[in-house]
Order: sequence, then structure tokens, then C-alpha cells
Amino acid sequence: MVPRMSPSSGEPGSRDAAPGRRWLLFALGWLFFGLGLLGAFLPVLPTTPFMLLALWAFSASSPRFHDWLYHHRVFGPPLQRWRAERTLPLWVKGLALASMAGSAAWVGLVVRPRWYVLAVTGAAVAAGVAFVASVPSSRRPPPR
Repeated sequence: MVPRMSPSSGEPGSRDAAPGRRWLLFALGWLFFGLGLLGAFLPVLPTTPFMLLALWAFSASSPRFHDWLYHHRVFGPPLQRWRAERTLPLWVKGLALASMAGSAAWVGLVVRPRWYVLAVTGAAVAAGVAFVASVPSSRRPPPR
């Protein structure tokens, strides 16, 4: 069994959150799971970060769904590796940076939105680049 962390107390499995807050976190967990599921099929949307957010939301709202997602046959192994290592393989970093650059270029050159949409897109990409750059690298080879 994997310990769950409650954001309010920091204790594993703590259930002291108000029922309304638990329902909100439960709904957010499913929203993040849905976005992560879309990311498994859409190249511009990441999967694992949304699954990490879903896991966090379920940890404070539903032990059952937290355990289900953490031990899921497809989505569980990356979540378990993240918890154990807190690293990103170099190939994942390269793919993430290339995807963000490609997406930003597509938005700027093809979509050509208003300046404020471009500014928000640039800020989101910059935040993503900063996060990816801040995580230590591992040398795990890509899946075959």
C-alpha cells in the first residue's frame, strides 16, 4: 500500500479535509486524469504531469482512486518512477523541450493569435522549460 499525503496535515492517509474540499479535489483528480489521457493520444499535451496532478488530488480525496492510478498497468510505472527517482530521462527532456518549442512556433507562426494570447503561451512554455531544466537527468534509455 502506498501512503497518501494530505495537503492539509502532511500525514499519510489523513482524512481531515472538509467534505466540500474532498469533492473538489476528487473532481480535479478526474479532470487531470482526463487531460492526461488526452495527452496519451495528442502530441502537444503531456501525460505524466497531468497524471501526477491527478495522483495528488486523489491522495487527498480518494484512497481508492489514488491506489488505482498509482498501480495502473499503463499510467502507474511512470508515477512510481517519479516518486522513487525524481528525475527525467535525457530523452524525455529533449522530447519535452522540442515539443514545447514546436508548439510555440506553431502558435506564433501558423495560428498567429493576438499579442496577449501569444504572451500567455510564451509564459506557459517558459514555465515548462524552467521546470524541465530544473529536474535532474537520468540516463534511462527510451522504451522500445
